[in-house]
Amino acid sequence: MNKITLCIILLVSLASCRPVANFDVILRNGTVYDGSGALPAVMDIAISGDSIAAIGKLDGMTARTIIDAKGLAVAPGFINMLSWANESLIEDGRSQGDIRQGVTLEVMGEGSSEGPLNDAMKKARRKTQGDIKYDIPWTTLREYLDFLVKRGVSCNVASFIGATTVRANVIGYADRRPTADELTRMKEIVRDAMEHGAVGLATSLIYPPAFYAGTDELIELAKVAAEYDGLYISHMRSEGDQILSGLDELIRITKEAGIRSEIYHLKAAGQKNWSKMDVVLARIDSARSAGLAITADMYTYTAAATGLGACFPPWAEEGGNDAWMKRLNGADNRARFKEEISEPADNWENFYDLAGTPDGILLVGFAADSLKKFTGKSLAEVAAIRKSGPIETLMDLVGQNGQDVGAVYFLMSEDNVKKQLLLPYMSFGSDAESESTEGVFLKSNPHPRAYGNFARLLGKYVRDEKVMTLQEAVRRLTSLPAENLRLAKRGALKAGYFADVVAFNPDSIADKATFTQPHQYSTGMVHVFVNGQQVLKDGEHTGAKPGVVVGRVTTK
Repeated sequence: MNKITLCIILLVSLASCRPVANFDVILRNGTVYDGSGALPAVMDIAISGDSIAAIGKLDGMTARTIIDAKGLAVAPGFINMLSWANESLIEDGRSQGDIRQGVTLEVMGEGSSEGPLNDAMKKARRKTQGDIKYDIPWTTLREYLDFLVKRGVSCNVASFIGATTVRANVIGYADRRPTADELTRMKEIVRDAMEHGAVGLATSLIYPPAFYAGTDELIELAKVAAEYDGLYISHMRSEGDQILSGLDELIRITKEAGIRSEIYHLKAAGQKNWSKMDVVLARIDSARSAGLAITADMYTYTAAATGLGACFPPWAEEGGNDAWMKRLNGADNRARFKEEISEPADNWENFYDLAGTPDGILLVGFAADSLKKFTGKSLAEVAAIRKSGPIETLMDLVGQNGQDVGAVYFLMSEDNVKKQLLLPYMSFGSDAESESTEGVFLKSNPHPRAYGNFARLLGKYVRDEKVMTLQEAVRRLTSLPAENLRLAKRGALKAGYFADVVAFNPDSIADKATFTQPHQYSTGMVHVFVNGQQVLKDGEHTGAKPGVVVGRVTTK
């Protein structure tokens, strides 16, 4: 035997003695918050494939990748209960703004969902696209979600079926009740979506055409979702002057449809309504004590964001965007708009009145390039620049933009935000896109919640102000929404669960985005795994896109 052959034999023998890796990844010595709300413990977490393989002291165990998580909080991936990442994920599937906060599941569909879309709806959507341009090759809601996953997304995705979308499919944008046949068709649309994984039925009742839907119509649609143990989730018909009647409607739907329900972004909007929050919470507690399953979610800011359309009476948009733009050109309509916008309303949600002053309305999103110079300015500032009254300016901006204008409204009380944070049934949603600090996203300003909603909870309210414990915050970001959505093997750190795992520095996690400079990532999130693949490593995105469509456990 020559020396070369002997060396080869020795090398092969040595290689065969190397220990075989037990797992793909081990996060060692992290402070583990398992999602249950229990006190944390220093443990190791092992990942194999897309699942958590083991939790505990894993001394002697090996892995292809070993991460020292000492000093880091390790938790299940966070769930964004109200995401508007519908378009931003088409533009950039990395979901940078939310992944860098630990969000591993985006739940979409607030009233309007991305399917089903008929030809007329597709045409209207293409016409009113903003900075992000895209084709619409899908028709059903499930096809949209599969489209995202096929393109590649770093986060998991799920969606409600939007009652607005259901209504537009069958009735269009008319202000009328459905016929018996139309209601049957609407119920079948809900049924089809639930059969294909929708997590429930969602409404946004301040916006046309959702505003035109009666309570009886909503009950009938909710009954279908209830057959599948889906969730009814609602931007109530009022969060301001008529918030109590809006809540009563939600309670009635919950009871008569026999469904579990959730209140989207609970708030008392408008300073004159802040004192109503105690009554709202008492009424929710009473309903829960009576056996109704009602929960809520919120964002961690005192400002809301929607369009300037929320300042217009609902009849303005009957018939859709083109009809709205045509009405804005009529002198008689403009005079009527001005009169109704300038007064408090008892039958619709007037955001101009709730903001209290045009200084409290920040303009953040224009489709027309000629108007982008006003991005980041208040309505009062733009009115002064244009030497026009604020309501005239509001109407002119929408008309010149050819569609709604994105706006931030300062409406809420910090005291009420903290009061809501204490509610054990409260989860969290950004009500925003998941953006990147580059490219097309820089053409408009989002609400800072697009970059900071979850980090703000953990930094400002948990660490700095100690409104709640970290273990309770993690529970409300993970297992609570997972249970409400009836998700299988998500929302907790348990062996056999999907490996949606985050590791962050509890001493440094913080939101950085502001209203004047919103395009800033949060800091302090160190590692993020989605379905076992690392998408954030040492605070930087890896480019991995392992996201899948997530649906509820089928119970029908």
